[in-house]
Amino acid sequence: MEKETSAPQLINPAGLYDPTPNAYSHMATVPADNTLVYISGQGGETADGNLVNDFRTQLKQAFSNLATALASQGLTFRDVVKQTTLVVDHDEDKLKILGEETSLIWTDKKFPVNTLIPVPRLALDGMLIEIEMLAVKRS
Repeated sequence: MEKETSAPQLINPAGLYDPTPNAYSHMATVPADNTLVYISGQGGETADGNLVNDFRTQLKQAFSNLATALASQGLTFRDVVKQTTLVVDHDEDKLKILGEETSLIWTDKKFPVNTLIPVPRLALDGMLIEIEMLAVKRS
């Protein structure tokens, strides 16, 4: 008989504000019988290195790059439990765009844990956003 694995849980505990309007969850638990898949920061560059100077376009491309990385391991965005988002010259307009685009991916509002870090610059000239993820592959 095969061993049943436990699924990760995304949690928003009572006593903390509701983070779903900002497209993230407060906590995630991952049972020990799962495999963690770390994905390095992905930016808005295409496979040929093209980088458009538009925040929303770069964000969509970063999510596309992340989807490619996830798919290479048989995973989807539903398997992501942690995200770190780096934004150059962060402001409320960029936060709104990030929330809108993130909500298109996690339509059930079961968002991964996310830390957003405003930064003055990223690795490449013109890079406006970089997102790294931690996903769970159920064993």
